[in-house]
Amino acid sequence: MCAKIGGDEDHCGWKYKFKLMRTNVIKFCAVYAGLLLLSFRADIKSTETRAAWLRINLLGYQPQAIKVAVWVSQDETELPQKFEIIEKESGKVVYTSGNIKLFGAYGPFKRSARLNFSDFTLPGRYFIKAGSVQSPELIIDKHVYNHTADFALRYMRQQRSGYNPYLKDSCHTRDGYTMYGPMPDSTHIDVSGGWHDASDYLQYATTSANATYHLLAAYRDFPGVFTDQYLANGLEGKNGRADILDEASWGLQWLLKMHPRKDWMFNQIADDRDHQGLRLPTKDNVDYGKGSERPVYFANGKPQGLGKYKNRATGTASVAGKFSSAFALGQRLFRGTDAAYAKLLGEKARSAYAFGLKQPGVQQTAPNRAPYFYEEDNWTDDMELAAAELYQTFGGKKYFRQAAVYARKEPVIPWMGADTARHYQWYPFHNFGHYEIAKAKQQGISEQATGYYRAGLEKVWDKARNNAFYRGVPFIWCSNNLTASFAIQGYLYGKLSGDQQFEELVQANFDWLFGCNPWGTSMVYGLPAWGDTPKDPHSALTHLYQYPVDGGLVDGPVYGSIYKNLIGIKLVQPDEYAGFQSGLVVYHDDFGDYSTNEPTMDGTASLIYLLAAFDSRTSGK
Repeated sequence: MCAKIGGDEDHCGWKYKFKLMRTNVIKFCAVYAGLLLLSFRADIKSTETRAAWLRINLLGYQPQAIKVAVWVSQDETELPQKFEIIEKESGKVVYTSGNIKLFGAYGPFKRSARLNFSDFTLPGRYFIKAGSVQSPELIIDKHVYNHTADFALRYMRQQRSGYNPYLKDSCHTRDGYTMYGPMPDSTHIDVSGGWHDASDYLQYATTSANATYHLLAAYRDFPGVFTDQYLANGLEGKNGRADILDEASWGLQWLLKMHPRKDWMFNQIADDRDHQGLRLPTKDNVDYGKGSERPVYFANGKPQGLGKYKNRATGTASVAGKFSSAFALGQRLFRGTDAAYAKLLGEKARSAYAFGLKQPGVQQTAPNRAPYFYEEDNWTDDMELAAAELYQTFGGKKYFRQAAVYARKEPVIPWMGADTARHYQWYPFHNFGHYEIAKAKQQGISEQATGYYRAGLEKVWDKARNNAFYRGVPFIWCSNNLTASFAIQGYLYGKLSGDQQFEELVQANFDWLFGCNPWGTSMVYGLPAWGDTPKDPHSALTHLYQYPVDGGLVDGPVYGSIYKNLIGIKLVQPDEYAGFQSGLVVYHDDFGDYSTNEPTMDGTASLIYLLAAFDSRTSGK
């Protein structure tokens, strides 16, 4: 179960022990202490006097990619005029450049700059040095992202409900009893399976369907980057099918249970009564009133909530569209290997779409004791993607015309260019539907859909261009999910248009996830093995048993104002990143911070698509 990727370091016990050790380091410790100890112990400076840092993508860079390090300082340190790249093995300076773009204050820093070394393409292992400041180890290699998408799949398998291959045990096999449906409340229905949404054990159709689509799309677009190391049940072994298809099928099979009849669709299993302390999913003893059964919420398009709080649902199209698009794409990918399965998926794709047509609007998730729920306020993007996928699956101009109409209703996801949004208010965080319309090559409409992508990129760029990290994504809850989605949109726009004007912006968002951020840490558990990554996520598996949650993308930084007003957050350990927090934004590698350090299933699925896309740039697969 130990993760080994890109290095030989054992990734289980040592990480947890190191977490305990580093919490004793003084307030202004170097964020990269662990990496420095491993890679260039002799170059460690006194953390008491250090005031400047170099932030890089700890995972590494492909030779022909845009490559930028960000220099930051917390005092009036003289701005760098040049920087050097030093070969790790020989200690020789192999590159010198003055390609530096200066910026001002950002977050905890008073000065900042972008150091561009894109024209340095020689593979190897290096350090960057600007004045007296030296970076963590810099890796340039065409294979640097190989197998990273498969690595992130580990988290998806670990999130399985029903049979959990990581724990080699079953959980939530009695799900569940119905609420809000046309049948009598508390009617039993078999909906066991799927994935737990995050570090709790709730299950949502909206995030699961979106995750399933991302996994299917990743295989469709980049089939060669995935391997076959696991069986369909998630245990080790080969079954002649790429592991990502096995995982996507796990999601599809659960969605089929959640849409058992043309006029039945369920939206959610369990609610925030789940939040009753730490335990493994296989030892979940939360009682919802019917023993081991949990409530299953019917998608009725109306406000729901069995306790103090209710959502603001207005229809079913948001969730039905997500079901339909996943089923339709699944039909095309499985029809060559399992005709009966593909036929069923095709039928469900059409019935789910019809279910959404009957009730336009949003089917939000249901709260209970706390005011937090997924406050999705858009639905035309979901129906657009569904119609586009149905068009590709079955043909017929009707579906394409409907997709184009939906596309015009929301050309740009509203969070793009905004400073804030409510939790999951605009979801999914990028619109795959525009891509599906654009690649159909229908005169006029394809160009229009591509322009929608460009307009969204421009809105974010207008904000990003003013800071050294090129950060234009708002620091709302799950900001890393938005970051991954935005990078996907940028990648897809470049693929559609050939326009590379946003390439550096896209790369900056990708780099942010892997260490080129104010804290200098990767936001993906265990990736890379040699770098600073989350070590104490908000997860019972890690906190109680030190089980690694390999590949999980954590929520990510939030505005300081959001963090201060969340309920029940209390750091468990001293903050090793205390010197890099600010009123603007905070991130804590601490179990107690569920707002920034909780891995999410759907965010990880988006990351898998993104990693596969970046891997394919040099693998040719």
